Amino acid sequence: MTRLTTFVDARLAPALAAISDNTYMSAIRAGMVSVVPLTIIGGLFMVVSYLPVPGWDAIVAPWLPLLQVPVTATFGLLGLVVCLAIAHDLGTRLGQEAIVSAAMAVVVFLLVQIEPADLTFRTPALGSQGLFTAIIVALVVVRTQKVFTDRGLVITMPDTVPAVVYQSFLSLIPLAVLVIGFWLVRFVAGVDINHVVQQAFSPLVFALNTLPGILVYACLVSLLWSVGIHGDNALDAIVAPIFLQYLAENVAAVQAGQPLPYVTANGFFTTFVNVGGTGATLALAIILAFSRDEAFRRVGRVSLPTQVFQINEPIFFGLPIVLNPVFMVPYVISALVLTTGSYLLMAWGLVQRPFINVPWTTPPIIGHYLVTGGDWRAAVWGVVSLLIAVGIYYPFAKAAERSRR
Repeated sequence: MTRLTTFVDARLAPALAAISDNTYMSAIRAGMVSVVPLTIIGGLFMVVSYLPVPGWDAIVAPWLPLLQVPVTATFGLLGLVVCLAIAHDLGTRLGQEAIVSAAMAVVVFLLVQIEPADLTFRTPALGSQGLFTAIIVALVVVRTQKVFTDRGLVITMPDTVPAVVYQSFLSLIPLAVLVIGFWLVRFVAGVDINHVVQQAFSPLVFALNTLPGILVYACLVSLLWSVGIHGDNALDAIVAPIFLQYLAENVAAVQAGQPLPYVTANGFFTTFVNVGGTGATLALAIILAFSRDEAFRRVGRVSLPTQVFQINEPIFFGLPIVLNPVFMVPYVISALVLTTGSYLLMAWGLVQRPFINVPWTTPPIIGHYLVTGGDWRAAVWGVVSLLIAVGIYYPFAKAAERSRR
């Protein structure tokens, strides 16, 4: 364990922290966070549409098309909103006029989504299917805008001209170059940009919905947290678009009355693995709240109220778990065990797969129930998960307690 800790602390953590702090990764992360309210609102209408109450489907049937409108307006435009949000954030970080950056990115993204045959928009690509294209377009557009601005390859106007007009003319040349460039690639050369991008990301998209892939992710997140690096943030810019795409595809499957295709959709990790915070530390807080050691007892009781809402920093840094081998071991094991158990139950059809997005601060068990659209079996598994985590942490907590006497 010492060698592993040293490797993570000296080699892995700095590299992933550098990726996390990168300007472009930060912009992607900000863009993904910006669409969370959309998925929550869309999820609320999904809950009403498919409430797990006997006879509800017959009651809601006449209203179902109307209830699906907000779902389409949210999940159906995820790619477009992500493109706008990332470009706006990156434009701000690079010192550009952010609203102009966002507008340029949206224009180019919409251009790419036009079908050459009938010149209509490819509707699915405006949503989850266009997420990766949206990210790339936003980064390319703003970076191009920055290059043209820095090199003075723009049309400038007198200072007396209103700022809005001034900024519009500044963007004219880079926008023209971008539109012509993407037009040549998409329509003259006939390259399906969406398809190319999807193929490039397909190995990662496939891997994260497999048990080995999600276990690697769970291991990385918990190991990074163990050495004091915010594991979720470090990897979020990479995995968030994938988990969000999974969620949108599951929503589409529910609407179509088909089986949900993805186990690890957005909500799987934050709800089923992070029971009371990463590493299921709510279990540890419960154990420590009744410890014979006064210091442990105080930490456990102080952290319990926040742990209920998935916030575990008080126990994480107050105990601490960071760089503490006694607690790092059960911390990592808990994440891996709950990941495996949750994945297998969903893969076997014993627990519904996630298709509702809820805030990550939703308390465990309630979150289990809501994220699966009201599956009582998920709530039961939430209780069992907490008991499993208690069983994993208990011997280590008692060993730490005895060492303090």
